[in-house]
Amino acid sequence: MRLPLLAGFGVLLAVLTVSAGLPAPKAGSQPAPPPSAPPTGGPPLLAPAPGELIVWRRSKAVGKPWRGRLVRGVKLPSYGPTWFTYDWGTRSVPNRIWRRYGHDRLVRMLLRVLSEFRAAHPDAPRVGVADLSRPRGGSFGRRYGGLGHASHQNGLDVDVLYPRLDRVEQRPDRVRQIDRMLSQDLVKRFVAAGAQKVFVGLGTRLRGKRGVVTPLGNHDDHLHVRIKPRKGGR
Repeated sequence: MRLPLLAGFGVLLAVLTVSAGLPAPKAGSQPAPPPSAPPTGGPPLLAPAPGELIVWRRSKAVGKPWRGRLVRGVKLPSYGPTWFTYDWGTRSVPNRIWRRYGHDRLVRMLLRVLSEFRAAHPDAPRVGVADLSRPRGGSFGRRYGGLGHASHQNGLDVDVLYPRLDRVEQRPDRVRQIDRMLSQDLVKRFVAAGAQKVFVGLGTRLRGKRGVVTPLGNHDDHLHVRIKPRKGGR
Protein backbone atom coordinates (compact mmCIF):
# COMPACT_ATOMS: atom_id res chain seq x y z
CA MET A 1 0.00 0.00 0.00
CA ARG A 2 2.96 2.36 0.42
CA LEU A 3 3.77 2.65 -3.32
CA PRO A 4 0.34 4.01 -4.43
CA LEU A 5 0.31 6.35 -1.44
CA LEU A 6 3.77 7.70 -2.27
CA ALA A 7 2.80 8.10 -5.95
CA GLY A 8 -0.32 10.08 -5.01
CA PHE A 9 1.73 12.30 -2.72
CA GLY A 10 4.18 12.95 -5.58
CA VAL A 11 1.39 14.06 -7.96
CA LEU A 12 -0.06 16.42 -5.32
CA LEU A 13 3.38 17.90 -4.68
CA ALA A 14 3.92 18.47 -8.43
CA VAL A 15 0.57 20.26 -8.79
CA LEU A 16 1.31 22.54 -5.84
CA THR A 17 4.76 23.33 -7.24
CA VAL A 18 3.40 24.27 -10.69
CA SER A 19 0.60 26.38 -9.16
CA ALA A 20 3.06 28.27 -7.01
CA GLY A 21 5.07 29.17 -10.10
CA LEU A 22 2.20 30.72 -12.05
CA PRO A 23 2.70 34.47 -12.74
CA ALA A 24 0.49 36.94 -10.91
CA PRO A 25 -1.95 39.01 -13.00
CA LYS A 26 -0.43 42.18 -14.40
CA ALA A 27 -1.25 45.40 -12.60
CA GLY A 28 -3.77 47.47 -14.48
CA SER A 29 -5.24 44.48 -16.26
CA GLN A 30 -8.81 43.43 -15.73
CA PRO A 31 -10.22 40.16 -17.08
CA ALA A 32 -12.99 40.70 -19.60
CA PRO A 33 -16.39 39.61 -18.26
CA PRO A 34 -17.23 35.99 -19.16
CA PRO A 35 -19.05 35.86 -22.49
CA SER A 36 -22.67 34.88 -22.61
CA ALA A 37 -24.18 32.71 -25.31
CA PRO A 38 -23.13 33.61 -28.87
CA PRO A 39 -25.48 35.81 -30.91
CA THR A 40 -28.20 34.02 -32.82
CA GLY A 41 -29.37 34.46 -36.37
CA GLY A 42 -26.12 35.93 -37.71
CA PRO A 43 -22.66 34.82 -38.79
CA PRO A 44 -20.90 32.38 -36.41
CA LEU A 45 -19.28 34.08 -33.43
CA LEU A 46 -15.60 33.23 -33.13
CA ALA A 47 -14.43 32.73 -29.56
CA PRO A 48 -12.19 35.49 -28.21
CA ALA A 49 -8.62 34.72 -27.29
CA PRO A 50 -8.48 32.84 -23.96
CA GLY A 51 -8.11 35.26 -21.08
CA GLU A 52 -8.82 38.32 -23.24
CA LEU A 53 -8.09 41.32 -21.05
CA ILE A 54 -9.00 44.96 -20.81
CA VAL A 55 -5.66 46.65 -20.17
CA TRP A 56 -6.53 50.09 -18.81
CA ARG A 57 -4.12 52.86 -19.79
CA ARG A 58 -4.25 56.64 -19.68
CA SER A 59 -5.00 57.35 -23.31
CA LYS A 60 -4.38 60.55 -25.20
CA ALA A 61 -6.46 61.86 -28.11
CA VAL A 62 -4.33 63.94 -30.46
CA GLY A 63 -5.84 66.33 -32.99
CA LYS A 64 -9.43 66.08 -34.21
CA PRO A 65 -11.73 63.09 -34.71
CA TRP A 66 -11.38 63.62 -38.48
CA ARG A 67 -7.64 64.36 -38.44
CA GLY A 68 -5.82 62.90 -35.46
CA ARG A 69 -4.24 59.94 -33.78
CA LEU A 70 -4.58 57.86 -30.62
CA VAL A 71 -1.90 57.29 -28.01
CA ARG A 72 -2.09 54.34 -25.57
CA GLY A 73 -5.50 53.20 -26.78
CA VAL A 74 -7.55 50.60 -24.88
CA LYS A 75 -8.71 47.48 -26.72
CA LEU A 76 -12.36 46.50 -26.33
CA PRO A 77 -12.75 42.69 -26.00
CA SER A 78 -14.56 40.96 -28.85
CA TYR A 79 -17.64 40.34 -26.72
CA GLY A 80 -18.96 40.29 -23.16
CA PRO A 81 -22.20 39.90 -21.22
CA THR A 82 -23.63 43.21 -22.49
CA TRP A 83 -22.12 43.55 -25.98
CA PHE A 84 -20.87 41.80 -29.09
CA THR A 85 -18.73 43.36 -31.81
CA TYR A 86 -19.44 43.76 -35.51
CA ASP A 87 -17.02 44.33 -38.39
CA TRP A 88 -18.10 46.83 -41.09
CA GLY A 89 -15.38 45.57 -43.43
CA THR A 90 -16.30 41.86 -43.38
CA ARG A 91 -19.95 42.37 -42.30
CA SER A 92 -19.49 39.66 -39.73
CA VAL A 93 -19.14 39.03 -36.00
CA PRO A 94 -16.82 39.69 -34.19
CA ASN A 95 -14.98 42.81 -35.22
CA ARG A 96 -11.28 42.42 -35.98
CA ILE A 97 -8.92 43.40 -33.15
CA TRP A 98 -7.32 46.36 -34.92
CA ARG A 99 -10.71 48.09 -35.27
CA ARG A 100 -11.49 47.99 -31.55
CA TYR A 101 -9.20 50.56 -29.91
CA GLY A 102 -10.51 53.62 -28.13
CA HIS A 103 -9.61 56.28 -25.60
CA ASP A 104 -9.92 54.86 -22.07
CA ARG A 105 -12.64 57.41 -21.24
CA LEU A 106 -14.67 56.27 -24.25
CA VAL A 107 -14.35 52.57 -23.42
CA ARG A 108 -15.29 53.17 -19.76
CA MET A 109 -18.32 55.26 -20.74
CA LEU A 110 -19.40 52.72 -23.34
CA LEU A 111 -19.26 49.77 -20.93
CA ARG A 112 -21.03 51.75 -18.19
CA VAL A 113 -23.89 52.74 -20.49
CA LEU A 114 -24.27 49.19 -21.84
CA SER A 115 -24.26 47.75 -18.32
CA GLU A 116 -26.96 50.17 -17.17
CA PHE A 117 -28.97 49.51 -20.35
CA ARG A 118 -28.78 45.76 -19.70
CA ALA A 119 -29.95 46.22 -16.10
CA ALA A 120 -32.93 48.26 -17.30
CA HIS A 121 -33.78 45.78 -20.08
CA PRO A 122 -32.68 42.30 -18.95
CA ASP A 123 -34.59 40.59 -21.77
CA ALA A 124 -33.05 42.74 -24.50
CA PRO A 125 -30.32 41.34 -26.75
CA ARG A 126 -26.74 42.35 -26.21
CA VAL A 127 -25.83 45.59 -27.95
CA GLY A 128 -23.63 45.48 -31.04
CA VAL A 129 -20.48 47.61 -31.01
CA ALA A 130 -18.84 48.23 -34.38
CA ASP A 131 -15.76 50.37 -35.06
CA LEU A 132 -13.88 52.50 -32.57
CA SER A 133 -10.42 53.47 -33.89
CA ARG A 134 -7.28 51.74 -35.12
CA PRO A 135 -4.58 50.98 -32.49
CA ARG A 136 -2.78 54.27 -33.11
CA GLY A 137 -5.71 56.08 -34.67
CA GLY A 138 -5.23 57.92 -37.93
CA SER A 139 -6.99 57.44 -41.25
CA PHE A 140 -9.87 54.93 -41.26
CA GLY A 141 -11.19 55.38 -44.80
CA ARG A 142 -12.56 53.02 -47.45
CA ARG A 143 -9.28 51.16 -47.91
CA TYR A 144 -9.84 49.64 -44.45
CA GLY A 145 -13.13 48.06 -45.52
CA GLY A 146 -16.78 48.97 -45.78
CA LEU A 147 -17.75 52.59 -46.39
CA GLY A 148 -14.87 53.74 -44.20
CA HIS A 149 -14.94 56.64 -41.75
CA ALA A 150 -14.17 60.32 -42.14
CA SER A 151 -13.68 60.46 -38.35
CA HIS A 152 -12.82 57.71 -35.80
CA GLN A 153 -9.21 58.90 -35.92
CA ASN A 154 -8.32 59.80 -32.31
CA GLY A 155 -10.20 57.29 -30.16
CA LEU A 156 -13.21 59.44 -29.26
CA ASP A 157 -15.78 57.83 -31.62
CA VAL A 158 -17.67 54.54 -31.50
CA ASP A 159 -20.40 53.02 -33.66
CA VAL A 160 -23.23 51.24 -31.82
CA LEU A 161 -25.77 49.07 -33.64
CA TYR A 162 -29.47 49.64 -33.01
CA PRO A 163 -31.16 46.70 -31.21
CA ARG A 164 -33.43 44.71 -33.49
CA LEU A 165 -37.12 43.95 -32.96
CA ASP A 166 -36.51 40.24 -33.59
CA ARG A 167 -33.80 40.21 -30.87
CA VAL A 168 -31.23 38.84 -33.33
CA GLU A 169 -27.74 40.03 -32.40
CA GLN A 170 -26.78 41.37 -35.80
CA ARG A 171 -26.78 44.62 -37.77
CA PRO A 172 -30.31 45.74 -38.78
CA ASP A 173 -30.59 45.62 -42.58
CA ARG A 174 -33.65 47.88 -42.70
CA VAL A 175 -35.09 50.65 -40.56
CA ARG A 176 -38.22 48.58 -39.92
CA GLN A 177 -36.09 45.99 -38.13
CA ILE A 178 -35.01 48.52 -35.47
CA ASP A 179 -36.50 48.39 -31.99
CA ARG A 180 -37.18 52.12 -31.68
CA MET A 181 -38.03 51.98 -27.97
CA LEU A 182 -34.72 50.33 -27.05
CA SER A 183 -32.77 52.45 -29.53
CA GLN A 184 -34.26 55.68 -28.18
CA ASP A 185 -33.31 54.60 -24.66
CA LEU A 186 -29.73 54.00 -25.80
CA VAL A 187 -29.63 57.49 -27.32
CA LYS A 188 -30.94 58.99 -24.09
CA ARG A 189 -28.37 57.13 -21.99
CA PHE A 190 -25.41 58.19 -24.13
CA VAL A 191 -26.56 61.81 -23.97
CA ALA A 192 -26.93 61.56 -20.17
CA ALA A 193 -23.43 60.04 -19.96
CA GLY A 194 -22.00 63.21 -21.50
CA ALA A 195 -21.67 62.41 -25.21
CA GLN A 196 -20.67 65.42 -27.30
CA LYS A 197 -22.46 64.05 -30.37
CA VAL A 198 -24.86 61.20 -31.08
CA PHE A 199 -25.47 60.82 -34.82
CA VAL A 200 -28.63 58.89 -35.74
CA GLY A 201 -30.12 57.77 -39.05
CA LEU A 202 -32.37 60.05 -41.09
CA GLY A 203 -35.04 57.36 -41.28
CA THR A 204 -34.97 56.24 -37.64
CA ARG A 205 -37.10 59.07 -36.17
CA LEU A 206 -34.87 59.01 -33.08
CA ARG A 207 -34.72 62.26 -31.14
CA GLY A 208 -32.74 63.85 -28.35
CA LYS A 209 -31.03 66.92 -27.00
CA ARG A 210 -30.68 69.64 -29.62
CA GLY A 211 -27.10 70.15 -30.72
CA VAL A 212 -26.10 66.71 -29.48
CA VAL A 213 -28.44 64.25 -31.22
CA THR A 214 -28.07 64.89 -34.94
CA PRO A 215 -29.68 63.03 -37.88
CA LEU A 216 -27.09 62.05 -40.50
CA GLY A 217 -27.02 59.99 -43.69
CA ASN A 218 -25.69 56.40 -43.67
CA HIS A 219 -26.68 55.94 -40.01
CA ASP A 220 -29.93 53.99 -40.38
CA ASP A 221 -28.28 50.84 -38.98
CA HIS A 222 -26.23 52.36 -36.15
CA LEU A 223 -25.77 55.39 -33.95
CA HIS A 224 -22.41 57.12 -33.78
CA VAL A 225 -21.28 58.35 -30.37
CA ARG A 226 -18.52 60.91 -29.86
CA ILE A 227 -17.22 62.07 -26.49
CA LYS A 228 -15.76 65.47 -25.72
CA PRO A 229 -12.02 66.03 -25.93
CA ARG A 230 -10.25 67.33 -22.85
CA LYS A 231 -7.26 69.57 -22.38
CA GLY A 232 -4.07 67.71 -23.16
CA GLY A 233 -5.91 64.91 -24.92
CA ARG A 234 -7.38 63.47 -21.74
